[in-house]
Amino acid sequence: MNMRIARDIAYLCLSVIFFWIYIPHFIAYLISSQQNLIKNDLEELSTKLNIRLGNTLGLLFFLHNNSYFRTFFYHRIGAVWSFFISWWRPGCNNFIISKTTTIGGGALFAHPYATIINAESIGTNFSFRHLTTLGNKDTNNNRPIIGDNVTLGANVTIIGKITIGNNVTIGAGSIVIKSVADNCVCAGNPARVIRKIDKELHRGK
Repeated sequence: MNMRIARDIAYLCLSVIFFWIYIPHFIAYLISSQQNLIKNDLEELSTKLNIRLGNTLGLLFFLHNNSYFRTFFYHRIGAVWSFFISWWRPGCNNFIISKTTTIGGGALFAHPYATIINAESIGTNFSFRHLTTLGNKDTNNNRPIIGDNVTLGANVTIIGKITIGNNVTIGAGSIVIKSVADNCVCAGNPARVIRKIDKELHRGK
């Protein structure tokens, strides 16, 4: 058997053994208005697994094995529910999402250690990695607006009232100081457009 498949099966078995820990999480999920967005997140994250899981097992798998997902899940279900259950099974304290940031479904994140997400809004199919910083530039709460199908490499910084269009890829280590149009790849410090892209090919969509 492939070692990665065996690993994922072992993690799944552990998740099932400890399913009782996540009963409050499933209750929050079932009554949450964000249920469909969480399903979209699970669909994206499940593409990185070597076994096929439905929504129920997928939710259990990621709640048990991924502290980053728990952080994202607590953001989805809202401040009240997260206040009551997040202490029971904490997320990652080095992955911070502003309570006032709205994020579309289908988020895909890879080890987002030391990441701060404080944007005005983020569209669907948002992909990001570690050391991402999205935040306000001054006391006026001017924050970035991120479109749909945006992919950020590691260590990307976007600060202030900046708009990132749809179908945009921003390379690792980039510092974005001005708005970016739709359908392009940009990189650098400061970031600049490297090339235009076919939106139909972006993220394999």
